[in-house]
Amino acid sequence: MPKGKTIEYFYSAHSAYAYLGAWQLDRIARDAGARVIHRPFDFVPVIAAAGAPGFAKRSAAHIAYFFGRDMRRWAEIRDLPMIAHRPTHHDNSLALANGAIIAAGPHAGALSRAILQAHWRDDANLADEPTLRRLADEVGLDGDRLLARALDTQVQSQHKANTDEAVARSVFGSPTYFVDGDMFYGQDRLEMVERALKTPFAT
Repeated sequence: MPKGKTIEYFYSAHSAYAYLGAWQLDRIARDAGARVIHRPFDFVPVIAAAGAPGFAKRSAAHIAYFFGRDMRRWAEIRDLPMIAHRPTHHDNSLALANGAIIAAGPHAGALSRAILQAHWRDDANLADEPTLRRLADEVGLDGDRLLARALDTQVQSQHKANTDEAVARSVFGSPTYFVDGDMFYGQDRLEMVERALKTPFAT
């Protein structure tokens, strides 16, 4: 495999399926010697641009399957703990949590996994500064310093740029991965991501 392979990782800090694939993604990248480029984005405008219906417009059967039964099965497969209900603060702004991940730079992977797990295991509020500060401290970062940067102009400009790029590249959900420009949507495509790092798919 050529050196310098990358996985562009578009996701939101509150994404259930990003949570379910986060440790598998980390393993795949480490095994392949690939670098994960974290692109946290603002979920609502990306989904709106893709034409996907909001939750209020989705059928009860669709929600029960994709955000109920299917999530529970993947949690069992991935051996990850998961709460049995939609997180209480799921609709809060993502600016702080996504911004914290961007501000973490080379430590984005560890922080993003901690944030995703806190939301889906512990029902954490990702718009709460003390919560984000604690999570940053727990993965060995300076929580005070990180939170001071999370909402600054430079970081939030990158957040908007990630969101705009996700729209421009026709991302329609979280998580979405790119290997050499080839898009893979959903953590259930990680096996394909792993293969693409070694052998690109035919076009």
